[in-house]
Amino acid sequence: MNNGWYRFFKYVLIGPWLRVWNRPFTEGLDNVPRQGSAMFVSNHQAVMDSFYLPLICPRQLTFPAKKEYFTGTGFVGAIQRFFFTSVGQVPIDRTAKDAGDALIDTAKTVFARDDILGIYPEGTRSPDGRIYRGRTGMARIAMATNVDVIPVAMINTAQANPIGSWIPRPARVGVRFGKAISPHKWADEHGLNPEDHQTMREFTDFVMRELAELTGTEYVDRYASEVKDSLQAGNGYPEGTEPNRA
Repeated sequence: MNNGWYRFFKYVLIGPWLRVWNRPFTEGLDNVPRQGSAMFVSNHQAVMDSFYLPLICPRQLTFPAKKEYFTGTGFVGAIQRFFFTSVGQVPIDRTAKDAGDALIDTAKTVFARDDILGIYPEGTRSPDGRIYRGRTGMARIAMATNVDVIPVAMINTAQANPIGSWIPRPARVGVRFGKAISPHKWADEHGLNPEDHQTMREFTDFVMRELAELTGTEYVDRYASEVKDSLQAGNGYPEGTEPNRA
C-alpha cells in the first residue's frame, strides 16, 4: 500500500523531529524482509511504539488499533480518526464476539498486498517494562496464514513516552529485530498441529519468551491487563508478579 499521508508523517512532519529528539538506534534490520508479507510481533511499552517502529522500519506497517481511536466526535475526534487512518492503522472492536475472526480477516487483507502487519500480543502496554503473557490472536493469525513472524523489541520507549504523557521526553529509544520464525515449521518441529488450540498457546508463549530475551527483560506469565487492574485498584502486584527490586 502506498499511502502518501503515511510518508508525509514519517519523512516530513513527525519522523525528522523524533530522529533528532529520541536518537533511535536499530539492531537486526537485516531480519526485515525487503519484500513480501510478514508479521512484526512486538512488546508494548508506550503509545509511541506505533511511531518509533514505523520510523525505523524501511517498509510501511499496518497496525490493528482499538476502535475507540476512530469513533471520537467533534474536531478532536475527526483529527484523531484522520491521523490513525493516515498512518496505516485499522480499527478492531476488541469487545466483539467475532473480534478474533475480524483480526484474522484484517491480517489476510494486509498479507494479500504483500505488506507487513504489526501487532502487540500483550494487548496493552506493560505496566513496568517487563514482558507479559501474550494473547493468542497473534498465533491464530500465524497458524492460519503461515506468514513469517518477526519478534521486535522496543527498547526504552516507556522512558521516552511514560504512561499519561503527551510530549516525548528526550530519552534514546531503540528497535531490535529478531530472526524470522516460520509458524508451521515451528509447529512441525515441536510435534504440534497448527490447527489445535494448544498450539496457539504454546506458540504465543514461545514468541513472548523470545521477546523477553530480545529486550533483556524478565518474562511474567500473567496477563498485563490483570496486573494493571490490580495496581489501579490499589491492591499492588498480584502474588508472584512483583518486580525484582534487587
